[in-house]
Formats: sequence, structure tokens, C-alpha cells
Amino acid sequence: MAEEQKDAPAAPEGAAEAPAAPGRYSAMGSGVRQDHLAVQDLATLDVTTLTPSTPEVISRQATINIGTIGHVAHGKSTVVRSVSGVQTVRFKNELVRNITIKLGYANAKLYKARDAAPGVPGNYRSKGSAHPDVFEEDGKTWELQRHVSFVDCPGHDILMATMLNGAAVMDAALLLIAGNEPCPQPQTSEHLAAVEIMRLQHIIILQNKVDLVKEEDALAQHQQIRRFVAGTVADSAPVIPMSAVLKYNVDVLCEYLVHRVPEPRRDFLSVPRLIVIRSFDVNKPGMEAAELRGGVAGGSILQGVLRVGDRIEIRPGILSKNNDGSMRAEPIYSVVKSLYAEQNDLQYAVPGGLIGVGTLIDPTLTRADRLVGQVLGLRDQLPSIFTEVRFLSLTLTLVRTLTLPLPLPLAPTPDHTP
Repeated sequence: MAEEQKDAPAAPEGAAEAPAAPGRYSAMGSGVRQDHLAVQDLATLDVTTLTPSTPEVISRQATINIGTIGHVAHGKSTVVRSVSGVQTVRFKNELVRNITIKLGYANAKLYKARDAAPGVPGNYRSKGSAHPDVFEEDGKTWELQRHVSFVDCPGHDILMATMLNGAAVMDAALLLIAGNEPCPQPQTSEHLAAVEIMRLQHIIILQNKVDLVKEEDALAQHQQIRRFVAGTVADSAPVIPMSAVLKYNVDVLCEYLVHRVPEPRRDFLSVPRLIVIRSFDVNKPGMEAAELRGGVAGGSILQGVLRVGDRIEIRPGILSKNNDGSMRAEPIYSVVKSLYAEQNDLQYAVPGGLIGVGTLIDPTLTRADRLVGQVLGLRDQLPSIFTEVRFLSLTLTLVRTLTLPLPLPLAPTPDHTP
């Protein structure tokens, strides 16, 4: 079986190492002290008292996953950037083509002005994940309400499988619809059908690019949107007109994310289990051997609390074929060397937002998303590996599409008779 490097510390099966010394910061994190954030201490951790809004948790880690879905070029990545300040389109081929190809991630803290009157605009705003939990700005005191993680999905039709991979970890979704195009577009319908299959209940519709159309056109498209989502899981979803580029109504979106998306119920007591939706190699060419780091797995914890020092297993692991053509799976064993959420170092991670798990795994096994779809958990605590799946039933889901009138045949001209 694939084992970690030989310098992995010995510990009882599945048990965590001794807590890291105070002030320890992961080499894959920010590399700077974060005294402005709440302190996490493994020595005093009591998982029975944890909730998605525990200050020590939301100060450093997002606890709610918000997906962005919709047709290509409707502004999904731009909305994420306007809320979080993070550019999720990072790879060269994405920048050249100006589309999202891989799942993008960005965390954001949502704040409310202290003593804010209800219904008054401008009392909600967002900041980056490393921002202090309480701060002064524009003559107001802003207090942390939520820490969310955005899953930026591609909108192109050939990347539907990537979108479905991201939908597996969503707690809520933002359905982007461009105000300067008819509704629905093909991937608008397909993405809405996908979240219906996933039984996602909390959806907010963003009518983006309203700065490009006249008011009467925006109102007419609003009626198109309402007809399109009627009878679907998004039937009662609010429709927020906005401009992601100009940041119009971003404060309204923050308010809706705080009040319309409830805190999901999380299981902190079970053994930890994480779905890997990204994996990569953080090493750069030319690095010294002593500077090389193990592979990194990124994903969302489904249950339990993962700690620095936990001895872990990734299944199914390395897949190969036997001489008789049957498949063989070798689980990968390692140890959690670091946990981080964007630039925030963690001593423990809870179900919810997307995290990175630094390991001692050979980076060749993690680069280029090679571990995507696998499950990470404590050693000997994961389910058995199955090589055959039988479908007991199939459900057909119809995808709503835009019906356009057929073009009329051309009338014959004096010079041409059909």
C-alpha cells in the first residue's frame, strides 16, 4: 500500500499528535502571525460545544458553502470577486479564454453594522477571509455575522461534470442570469436541474448586468425569470438585480446571504470524512530538497472534526489493473501536517467551508487534481471500496429550455422560384 514518507510521526491509529506549539503557522498558509483572529487550541478543544457560528471557528474558517451556477459569461466569477475580493480565474488557459474551467474557491466574511436599523441599505458588507472579526469603517462598527466559502462553477456545457462535482458540497446556490440575454440560456436550465437533483433548497437568483439594459427591459426579463423558475426549487427564491462589475446591490446580496441562508446542521461528533474536490502540488521547479512539501488535498468536510496530527487514509487511493483485468485499489496513508482556509492557519477544521489539507503524500499523486472524487478520513475508519454498483432505480429529470418561434420560410422572389 502507498505509505507516507518515513519521517511521519508515530501515533495510535487515527489519533492526533500532540498539539502544535502556540504561534505555529503552516508554511502553506500566510506565513504571518494572525493575532487579530480568534485562537484555536487543540488542548482545550471540546467538539460537543462546537457550532457553525462558534467564534473560534468562523473567525478562521468558512462554515457555509455557496455555489455560483448559471450560463457561461453571465458573471459568476465576477460576483465572487465583488463579494470576496478574490479572483477565482487563475490558470493560464482560463485567463486566455476568459472562462472558468476548474472549480474556483474564495472565502468571504459577511458583516453587519452594529445597531443597524432593519431595512436600511448599506448596513451589510463583505471582506476577505483574513479580516478582523470586528472593525471600524465609515463611522460604523462592523461585526462578523457569517463566514462563507464560494464554489465558483464553470458555465460552459462541456464542463458540466466539473459543475456537478462542485454541487456535491453546496449548502446554497447563487443562480446567475445575465440581464442582457433572454432567459433561460442552455446552461441556466441544466444547472438549475442539477441543483434540483441534489435537492438544494436555498437559492438566490441574481439578475446580473442590469447596468447594460434599460429599466423596462430589466423588468420584462424579471417576468421571464419568474416564469422560468415557476414550479422548481427556485420558485420562491428572491431575485436581486445587481451589477457585479460596478458592485451595485452587493450589500443587498450580503444581507440575503445572512438572513435567507440558514446555518446548516453539522455533525461534529462522528469520525471526520472529507470529499476531495481539488488536489495539487505546491512545490515549484528548482526548489531545494529540504524545502519540498507533501501533496495538498482540498475539499469540504462532511462530518466530524479534522485535527492537525491526525493519521489519515484516502480511498480508493491508487487504482491499477490486475493481470486478469480486474481493478485493484491501494489506499493512501499519511498524516495531517497542516490545515488552512485560504491564508488562515487552522489547528482543527469543521464541516462546512473549503479547506486545504497539507500531507506527507508524494506530490506526484496529488498534482493536477488526481485525487478528485476520493474520500479522506481517519485510518481504518472509511467505508469499504466497491468495484461494482447496481442501479436499483433511475429518475428522469426534465430540463427547461427556452422555446423560440421557428423562422418563417422566405417568400419566393421574381428571380428565384423554389
